[in-house]
Amino acid sequence: MKSAVETLNPTRVRLSIEVPFEELKDSLDAAYKKINQQVTVKGFRKGKIPARVIDQRFGRGAVLEEAVNDALPKFYTEAVNEAEIDVLGQPEVDITELKDGETLNFTAEVDVRPAIEIPDYSGIEVEVDAVEVSDEDVDKAVTELRERFASTSPVERAAEDGDVVTIDLEAKVDGEVLEDGVASGVSYTIGSGELLEGIDDAVKGLEAGGEATFTSELKGGSAAGKEAEVTVKVTQVAARELPELDDEFAQLASEFDTLDELKADSRKRLENMKQYDQATQAQERVLEKLLELVEVPVPEKLLEDEINTRKHNLEHHQLGQMGLDLEKYLEIQGKTVEEFDTETKEAAVKGIKTQFVLDELVKREKLNVNQEELTEHLMRRAASSGMSPDQFAQAVVEGGQVPLLVGEVARGKALAVVVEAATVKDTNGEVIDLDDDEDETAETVETVEAASEETPAEAEEKTEG
Repeated sequence: MKSAVETLNPTRVRLSIEVPFEELKDSLDAAYKKINQQVTVKGFRKGKIPARVIDQRFGRGAVLEEAVNDALPKFYTEAVNEAEIDVLGQPEVDITELKDGETLNFTAEVDVRPAIEIPDYSGIEVEVDAVEVSDEDVDKAVTELRERFASTSPVERAAEDGDVVTIDLEAKVDGEVLEDGVASGVSYTIGSGELLEGIDDAVKGLEAGGEATFTSELKGGSAAGKEAEVTVKVTQVAARELPELDDEFAQLASEFDTLDELKADSRKRLENMKQYDQATQAQERVLEKLLELVEVPVPEKLLEDEINTRKHNLEHHQLGQMGLDLEKYLEIQGKTVEEFDTETKEAAVKGIKTQFVLDELVKREKLNVNQEELTEHLMRRAASSGMSPDQFAQAVVEGGQVPLLVGEVARGKALAVVVEAATVKDTNGEVIDLDDDEDETAETVETVEAASEETPAEAEEKTEG
């Protein structure tokens, strides 16, 4: 077999492949065997029909077609390996010449990973928010904790903000009561915003036994997105009572003996949260700067697939779970279809560039993923998927997705290398040292995942590789 590579553009090549006919022998034998099992000829046992009889009865062309279809993937793969090119997705194959007994010539056009030059990134500088926890932040956290331990008691007065009311609801659309539009004994805290728009104004001022009607757009159910006439009846009004803010409350709500200890712990927790947010912000901004430094051609077919995948996931998974369609989603977001398409394309381009650049860094820095890192990442992914680690691991192995997880961790490590080399300052001008973060790799993996989603072509490429 002979092969040659022609570069069509930075992300696409054409392979020209010549195969001497003798190299088709195994595929021709397999073709005759397959046809033997599929056809019957009077006077011959099934599977024992001579090749010359098959040629006479069914045509040599049918045998050649079967043999070529069997042989093409093998010769294509050999040519790719010989040329040492990093292909993306499936090739477009064209048989240019097939001479029985002489030669098979074909071409294969396929997208390839572009050659990427990573410049010196040690000069990257980014600014992040300072970690500052105010007394007001601590007071808010303690107040939220108090509210979790609040008690309620029925009162004989009109409902007010913050009260917990027990209500019955009935929704009508075009004068007809919806089958799923009736609910009884619903507990609702006035002002929480957890139910329908307009319900707060409707129930405030009502005592037990009172009712009101208001118009609201339904958020879910069979008539999601439609205007409904909603009747609400209050069956009970209860006032919420917060526990006293003292040492006794600290002992009730935590493992601490004093309120001062509880507040100190709340401050520490808030600082940790803000440090995590700060680290994530640093990673995102360093990644943005890195992508600005590198010229990355994007394969058109890969980009098209990525855009379609993102749209499909949004429409058929995320929005479907929320009871929304794309039109309603865009209305809520205040976006036009054109704006949505532009944003989706920009996100897809960024995702592809992120993968290309970080994968190149993985190779350049010779980064490896050990079993402990892979296991930790698998555990985190399992938790976010709602599956047990064993179930998730089994699904990953059966789906041939282990290389994808390895790639995710490796890209996270590559970004961590760049972040470590960058200068990160907070808004107070202080240099931030992120090396102390024990979960730096996990955080950078999350940052990379947020910027790039696995594309079908990429997944296939890594699985095959």
